[in-house]
Amino acid sequence: MGDGTGTSAQVVVQQELAAVLDRLRVGVFALDGHDRIVWANAASLAFLSCSAAEVVGRGLRALLHPGARPVPSPRPSPPPRSAEEGAEAPATPAEDRTWLARGDGSPVSVRWFPLPVDSGGGGGDGVRLLAFDTDEDGPGPRPTGPSSYTRTLSERDRLALLADTTAQLIYNIDVDESLRRVVELLLPRLADWAVIDLITETEEVNRSLVLHARSDGLEVREDLQGPMPPVPPSSPMPLSMALRGVASTLAGPKTYDVPPDSAVALEQRKLFTATGIETAAIAPVQGPSEVLGAITLGRTAAEEPFTPDDLELLENIGRRIGIALENARHYQRQRQVAATMQRYLLPQLPRLTGVEMTARYLPAPDASHVGGDWYDAFPLPNGDTALVVGDVVGHDLEAAAGMAQLRNMLRAYTWAQDEPPHRTVERLDQAMSHITDVSMATLVLARLTTAPAGGRVLRWTTAGHPPPLLLDSAGRPRFLDDGRGILLGASANRPRPDAHVHLPPGSTLLFYTDGLIESRRQPLDVGLKRLSEHAADLVHRQLDVFVDQLLERSRPADNDDDVALLAIRIPSTT
Repeated sequence: MGDGTGTSAQVVVQQELAAVLDRLRVGVFALDGHDRIVWANAASLAFLSCSAAEVVGRGLRALLHPGARPVPSPRPSPPPRSAEEGAEAPATPAEDRTWLARGDGSPVSVRWFPLPVDSGGGGGDGVRLLAFDTDEDGPGPRPTGPSSYTRTLSERDRLALLADTTAQLIYNIDVDESLRRVVELLLPRLADWAVIDLITETEEVNRSLVLHARSDGLEVREDLQGPMPPVPPSSPMPLSMALRGVASTLAGPKTYDVPPDSAVALEQRKLFTATGIETAAIAPVQGPSEVLGAITLGRTAAEEPFTPDDLELLENIGRRIGIALENARHYQRQRQVAATMQRYLLPQLPRLTGVEMTARYLPAPDASHVGGDWYDAFPLPNGDTALVVGDVVGHDLEAAAGMAQLRNMLRAYTWAQDEPPHRTVERLDQAMSHITDVSMATLVLARLTTAPAGGRVLRWTTAGHPPPLLLDSAGRPRFLDDGRGILLGASANRPRPDAHVHLPPGSTLLFYTDGLIESRRQPLDVGLKRLSEHAADLVHRQLDVFVDQLLERSRPADNDDDVALLAIRIPSTT
């Protein structure tokens, strides 16, 4: 179950915009009204071999290499003067070239250009965007200063890099995306190449990522990725030892310029040949309880060998990656258990004479969310049919287990007592806190009855749940808003109402959970209106097609909840 606000929607939009800028192959700075950098994308940090902490908060001109000419202000050009005001004002150049200083002090030639973005506010104090790219031709003579690109990091730089690595692993749910972002922090700052080999849960080795720092940005080498041979049990070669968690090692082409003792060593020799790596650092990717792979950094210049300090830094990075991967695998196992439990608990629907019935369950789009939504339908001793859709609060294994407890209790109460739905739900609410682990839940309980004079009658009660949707034979929708009570767990002693309605031939009835209608960006009423409109448009289609297309059209793209849906149709008499 979820809700949304305008503030959260704005945050989502800002995050999505930052993600788009982060994927650009050009550097982008966001500057405040005083030309201070307030944000920098990944490419800009890669070009300058700096961390975000080393750039954000500094003035733009502070990044100039000593001796380079100043960078013109990125402020938009003033408007032309009118004839009465005199000559036209000179415009700020649309693009320029200069030398910026990398984190190690070495110069990098760049071409920069302001992006035509309205800063907002008439005073010119809003945020502006400035983009730049590397410039092979250069703006002129190379500034005096360091002529070689040294990658020696200070202790402060190492700590900042570890902090950035941890942040990427913590705040990105997608493990593959997290790994790539971590590697992007390392290239070209520490190396020209990065290689990540991962051990799967079936003990197979896969070369998951090979990334190359080129002058025009980072390149994924998919041709060098793919399955790897098994880990040899006793090989002393660097990658084999790292994959066993035995040791971290400094290596080079000569390390593998010997008869290979395993298929892994042969693959590593091929890697060094294909990439031109002259010096490498190789460390395990190790979690708290298992080795999950290895990370290799490589440099193509033999005069830039890795040092023991570099190896220690890589070991720390490997441990952080290992913790994140092990936690992700543990969470995925938990999710699979919950999904399996949920799948087996969702019932086979009964076959009813004169009634069509179908149901769907869709898991949450986000793999980290396992919900407590369920549907149920079962015959009762007196010939009625019980219909249920419910939602236990939470998105984890505990929610799925709570759903199982609540479902079974509701089945038992409904079967054992021939009572109206509101009385059954009252009993359930009174017992829930005492014999289940569920704190709160919503549901609809209905009994489908054959009326003495013929036809079908629905009697129902809701507990904090979205109202059922009824469409008549002409497709006119209406929500069954009667019979509403508060959610389970809020007040066990409050009486609950019942409601009933005759279901005419050709009518369609829909029960659903809030994952079908809720959006973080819109009020709930908008989702309900969208559902009723799409249902009216689709209702004349075959019931299974109706349900599938309704799910596709109505479920909000930004909803991270699971969905349970139960639909019945009373066939027309004609």
